[in-house]
Amino acid sequence: MNHSEIVSFLWGVADLIRDSFKRGKYQDVILPLTVLRRLDCVLAKTKEAVLKRQAELKGKGLEDLEGQLKRVSGFAFYNTSRYDFEKLLSDAPHVAANLRNYIAGFSPNMREVLERFEFDNTISKLDEAGLLFQVLERFKKVDLHPDRIDNPTMGTIFEELIRKFNEALNENPGEHFTPRDVVHLMVDLMLAGDSERIQRKGVVCTVYDPCCGSGGMLMIAKEHVTVGFRKNGDLLRPAINRAAEIHLFGQEVNPETWAVSKSDLFMKDPTGRDADNIAYGSVLSKDRHAGRSFDYLIANPPYGKDWKRDEDAVEAEHERGAAGRFAPGLPRISDGQLLFLLHMLAHAKEPKEGGSRIAIIMNGSPLFTGDAGSGESEIRRFILEHDLLEALIALPEQLFYNTGIATYIWIVTNRKAPARAGKVRLIDASSFWIPMRKSLGDKRREIPPERAQDVVKLLSNFRDGERRRATKDGKDEEVVVSRVFPTTHFGFRKTTVERPLRLNFQTTPERIARLEAEKSFQSLAQSKKKGAAAAKDLAEGRALQEAIRALVCGLHETPVIKDRNEFERVLDDAARGAGLKLSAPGRKAILSALSERDETATICRNAKGQQEADPELRDTESVPLPGGDDPADAEAVPASVRAFFDREVTPHVPDAWIDTGKRDSKDGRVGVIGYEINFNRYFYRYTPPRPLEEIEADIRAIEGDIVRMLAEVTGGQAAAPRVDGRPQIPKHAVEDSKS
Repeated sequence: MNHSEIVSFLWGVADLIRDSFKRGKYQDVILPLTVLRRLDCVLAKTKEAVLKRQAELKGKGLEDLEGQLKRVSGFAFYNTSRYDFEKLLSDAPHVAANLRNYIAGFSPNMREVLERFEFDNTISKLDEAGLLFQVLERFKKVDLHPDRIDNPTMGTIFEELIRKFNEALNENPGEHFTPRDVVHLMVDLMLAGDSERIQRKGVVCTVYDPCCGSGGMLMIAKEHVTVGFRKNGDLLRPAINRAAEIHLFGQEVNPETWAVSKSDLFMKDPTGRDADNIAYGSVLSKDRHAGRSFDYLIANPPYGKDWKRDEDAVEAEHERGAAGRFAPGLPRISDGQLLFLLHMLAHAKEPKEGGSRIAIIMNGSPLFTGDAGSGESEIRRFILEHDLLEALIALPEQLFYNTGIATYIWIVTNRKAPARAGKVRLIDASSFWIPMRKSLGDKRREIPPERAQDVVKLLSNFRDGERRRATKDGKDEEVVVSRVFPTTHFGFRKTTVERPLRLNFQTTPERIARLEAEKSFQSLAQSKKKGAAAAKDLAEGRALQEAIRALVCGLHETPVIKDRNEFERVLDDAARGAGLKLSAPGRKAILSALSERDETATICRNAKGQQEADPELRDTESVPLPGGDDPADAEAVPASVRAFFDREVTPHVPDAWIDTGKRDSKDGRVGVIGYEINFNRYFYRYTPPRPLEEIEADIRAIEGDIVRMLAEVTGGQAAAPRVDGRPQIPKHAVEDSKS
């Protein structure tokens, strides 16, 4: 059977258990038994030798047998139970107890893996339902030995099963499974330009995935180096260095997928080294590889998933500043993708130690979400100002099993080639796809190997304006697919522009009525006290409100006053005449209720004679960061901001000014620096609208078709009369259609 047939066969267990297990619980049966059957097949050849050696060593009184038994089994694990799948089925009445004995017979490291499945409860449930024997019998029929199902194919089987389980649960399989065509491209981009480095004699490289899922990315990265690029069993590209020593590291928060990846690595690597390096737990709150750095880092973090469960630990580490992983900033709580990127940067090797290359795939949100000064913008700022971003690659839509949204690969490195320093490459590979013969969930497209290699070539060339033929909007044409920009191109300084407050005042009935809605007026008759003290405050407040009402109504209907100072003099005179001392809240309520904005009024000024800003006219300008020096004047306004203001603002609103109080927290200059990458803007192609004559001709043709169809239905004349060149629907046809 090929891998698809095996997946279908194993999934067929659902037909046996559907009456006893909910659809969302199928994985509790199928996944651990698939792992157990694989382990059973792997250890089959050496099982008897392990049991014999165990008996010999125990006869000599030796207790620590682990090392010896591992050597005999040929793997970093073993099983000392006398049972295997065949013997389990030969004793049907005791199959549950014997299965537990079989699981307990595994070496401690493999028992730790199997315990994450919490399989004991499932055994009890299957046994009580009388299904345990039937299920084991079905698994016994499939041969999962590595000679029949090689390791890459077995990895695909595990991932296909996980995808099916998560579809059954209506969960996000993208958290666990990245399509193989995407993984191969990511690995190629991560390793791009490093062939000579990897081909060195005796080279040792480390690869790390902080959210490794079932381990597919790590295993494919290792295979690209030591085996080559294989697809459907065919070797499409030879190994970079078969003798290279590749050490894998990872961490996974989901217990089942952690168990799958760890067990799979135990079977792939007889030393067990890679499996031992796969840690369990949330990488954001519990970094199990703290203090280590790696040559290559690769990840597909969950899209749009909140980090509330890790909030306390993440914020505490952010407060540590440069001593922690999250110093540059924290994204909004609803999406933690950029936290994974910061975590990976914290595990990159220093340039003096050889540096690192990172490949991470995320949706579009991390490119532009968050205004200047926000956590997301500050993270982008850190990456771009430290010249860490080498390239961004836009992938086709409908590549993933659970979502059709657009995704982007970020290539991040702290060892850029000198020719690429200070530059970022954007590659639009959104048209580099072919349709799949059969859709898998939302995945309807795939990236063929030749198109993937073209993406790698575009990255290697690093030339601006390269073109490729692509189908856009139904047309096959040559389009620009690559752009190169300086890192500062994505930065801007968000500057606040103020305009003066201008108000007129008048005591009309309409304006006086607005007084009751003023919050400061309402607050006069409110109290936070209790009991008699509260009653006293309320009584005094109501009395003050009545006095203010009388004062305002006593002003009568005055002419429009366009100077606030003048109106305040009128108000103060009236208050003195009434023997009323206006409190600050009362004065504020009166001025707000009786005023309206008026561009012809005198500018309002504060006690120091400074212009007051009108909050409703406040605006911001995003001034692009210059590529070179940007000196600031005595008010800390950068030259680029001043020039932009004089050119774009002053000619249109001469009374506007720059708010010099809003400054960047890092450089202290006026305006807050932000970074965003609006990817689509750089590949936008203007499509002119169709000529009006062409549109009109189409409308006339449609009208003609409608007339002919009506004539056929009603038995009327086939050709309609025309007025001004337009077909007219016959009157009798309209009447017939109404009837």
